[in-house]
Parts: sequence; structure tokens; C-alpha cells
Amino acid sequence: MDKPSDVFDRDREWASLERFVAADRRGATLGLVYGRRRQGKTYLLQALVEAASGTYVTSLQQSAEQNLARFAAGYQVATGARGRVAFSNWEEAFSALLSLGEGAKTPVLVVVDEFPYLLVSNPEIPSLLQALLSPRGVPARHHLTRLVLCGSALSTMRGLLTGTAPLRGRASLELMVHPFSYREAADFWGTAGDPKLSVMLHALVGGTPAYLDMSGTSGPGAVGELDDWVVSALLNPGSAMFREGNILLAQEQGVTDAAGYLSVLAAISQGATRRGQIAAAVGRAEGALAHPLSVLTEAQLITPLADALKQRRTTFQVAEPVLRLHQLVVAPNEARLVRHQGSKVWSEVADTVAARIYGPHFEYLARTWCAEYASDDTLGGTASRVAPTVIACREHRENHEVDVVVIGTLPNKADRIIALGEAKWRSHAVGVEQLERLRHIRDLLGADEAKLLCFSKEGFTPELLGRCKAYGDVELIDPSRLYGGD
Repeated sequence: MDKPSDVFDRDREWASLERFVAADRRGATLGLVYGRRRQGKTYLLQALVEAASGTYVTSLQQSAEQNLARFAAGYQVATGARGRVAFSNWEEAFSALLSLGEGAKTPVLVVVDEFPYLLVSNPEIPSLLQALLSPRGVPARHHLTRLVLCGSALSTMRGLLTGTAPLRGRASLELMVHPFSYREAADFWGTAGDPKLSVMLHALVGGTPAYLDMSGTSGPGAVGELDDWVVSALLNPGSAMFREGNILLAQEQGVTDAAGYLSVLAAISQGATRRGQIAAAVGRAEGALAHPLSVLTEAQLITPLADALKQRRTTFQVAEPVLRLHQLVVAPNEARLVRHQGSKVWSEVADTVAARIYGPHFEYLARTWCAEYASDDTLGGTASRVAPTVIACREHRENHEVDVVVIGTLPNKADRIIALGEAKWRSHAVGVEQLERLRHIRDLLGADEAKLLCFSKEGFTPELLGRCKAYGDVELIDPSRLYGGD
């Protein structure tokens, strides 16, 4: 099955789905596809159904009887049955869908989208599927059906295959559809030719495919156009993106006290990244944060990041840039933004955006580059883990924050630091002082052979460029190399 040309990227996901559908295996098989909303799961699966001449049925937030009628209608279309088709219960419905592969010579694809909606009023469905897909059952032995269940409620979908869940061990595919990587997002938005713009745009909207259409089907064409675009596409109360930050949280199951979760997100966005700092910012006991942090992590709205050198020391980052923008810019200024004062608000928050959005995001991209794109020659070895850390310094009587620590792991050997790096989002070129700071930190850590990585938005001074030519242990990375080099 050739991937349709209108499906951007998703080559790995398509290949996994194609292998699942075409697997040379007799009997019905089960697959799960999930991911946060607006990642293109439905678009991808509908394209797969068209390519495989399969059957697609989607559940809605409605009664069980209404959804049963939808399933019956989908079954009727798939079979071409005459007369009215009706299912009296979910065992009948799924038995019928699995039977679509009865007697087939090639696999028959059946996709059930928004599966978690069914479980709200019918939590017994996974147990029914467990019984229907029993290894000794008729579907598992004789029906050449490939059943895919898809959903956006991450905790619900993951829970289908964990622990003592009924479907544990029944699925042969578990595919999570992630946002585009930062390089894929640049190609998708058409900004790959302007790496600096790509960094800034990704810091604001991330890699969620649907945000292109929700922003008016086009992004800024140059850095000089970004501010006007933000005002019209992100801060405009008439834009679909304006309240996306609130909607993302409201869609997550398990969120009962939205205000409490939003306060945690606001604290993290404002720089309170450790548990104690978050607790102080929201005025709650540290132990009371366990549940909201767990829910937000499970929903992939925040990411826990273990310290590179102190594994028990964890910081939290907002994983979805739109949430961060909402907490720092939209929510505090919503009353003014609905009066169409977006241009003035955006100008006033410029320092906050640079310090709390662009700067931290540039650090995140630097770590991602080391983990996914940098060559072994660049890093001085193979990266197994990349994270920040904080180093105590008696000489300066302060702690040094290090944005990038690259850890290399070898079999039967202790982990070692293979590279140290700093990422600076400044309006001027990075100079020799940054290199000397990294050298000092390397000495403190006793990592004599570690490579030194300088990441800079505005490039590097001639003096630093000259120094680097004299040493073989320094790498300079600007946005162009971040997006196109290794």
C-alpha cells in the first residue's frame, strides 16, 4: 500500500500500520493507535482504510444505542447488506465487525475511531473483545480481520494493555502518533529555509499538524513577519488557536479541577520547575502535587526531566508549547486580547517571551539535537542520555546551571560524560567567555575528555571562532546546524 501523497511524513507510522495489516498470519489480530488530539491520527487511518479498501467507524459522545446504530450502518456499507441491520449489544457489533474477514484471502482492515467514547457507558467492551479474540476462538483462527482501535485519551488507551487489563497480550500493534519533530515541523510549515524562524515558530506552536489549519493554513514567511502573524493567528480572539491552551487540558480524562491543573502549568511555565518550587508557587503542600503532576505527565502535557548527574532530582517542563504560550501570554491578558489589543500585549511581553519561551525552548532543541541528530564525531561518542544539571562551585560560591550534559553508556562500564553544552538565546553573538565557562565546569566535573558544545541564536564572535580552530574539542552550533547539520 503506497502512502498517499497528501499524508505528510509519517513514514514510520505508515510502515508499522502496513506491516500490521499485511502480516502473513491467519486469524483476526488487534492493534491500538493513540496519541494526543490534533496529531493526525484520524487522517492517517482514513488514508490507510482507503488504501486497504477497509471499513472505518467512529464513535461519538452519545448514547450506546446511537453508537450501536452507527456501527450497524458501517457494517451494512461494508457488506452491502440489504434491509435494515441492527445490533442489540456490543458483543453482536464487534462479532460482526470481526466477521468481515471471514473467508477472505487477503487481510480485511477495520478501524474503530474514538474508542474511549464507547467505554464511558460500556466499560465491559474490552472484556468482550478479550473473549472474542481468544486464541481458540473462531475469529482468532478463521477470520482474516485486522481490527484497529484508535483514541486520544492516552491513559485510557494505554490502560487497555497494562497490568491485568483484559486485552493485555491480545494486541500485536501498539502505535503512538507523536507531534512532528522540530525538523519535520519546519518542513511542514514551510520554514526550513529560515532556521531562526523555525526555532521561534516551534517554540510557539510545536509540532502538532492541525495547528497549521487552525492558524489560517499558513505561517509567517520570515522572522520580520512573525510578530504580526502571532497577533493575528494566536492572540486573535477570533482565531481557533486562541483558547487552545484551555481546550487541551479540558479534553483530558481525569482532570476534575481544571483550575488546580492550570495553576501547576502556570508555575512550570514561569520557571518553577522543581516540585518544591511548584508547590510554593501554587500554595500547596509538595505531597499534594503527586496526582496533578502524574495526570499531566500521563497526558504528555508536561515532561519530567531527570538531572543528568543526580537521577533523583527531577525538573518538569511544559511539553506542549501552546500551553506555555497560553499560560504566559493569553491567560494573564485575556481581557485585553478579547478587546483586540494583541499587538500591544505582544510588544509588552517581549522580554517574558524571550526569557520563558524562546530561551528554554532553544535549550530543549539543543538537547534534542544531541540525542537525535548529532554525530558520534561531534559528541565524542554515542549519546545514551541527554539532560541538564546543576553543579556546585566553591570558587564562585554559586551553582552553575548546565543546559546540556551528554552521557555515554558502554556495556560493563560506568556512565561517562562525553559532552557539555550551553544554549544561549541572545541578541548578540556568543563569545569566548561562554567557552571558558564550559571549560571551568568540565574541570569541576573531572570530565577531561568531554567535548564542549556552544549553541547560539546569533552565531559566534570572531575571537571564539579563532579559538575553536586551535582546539579539537569544541563544537559551535547555530540554528542552521541545528536544523540541517550533525
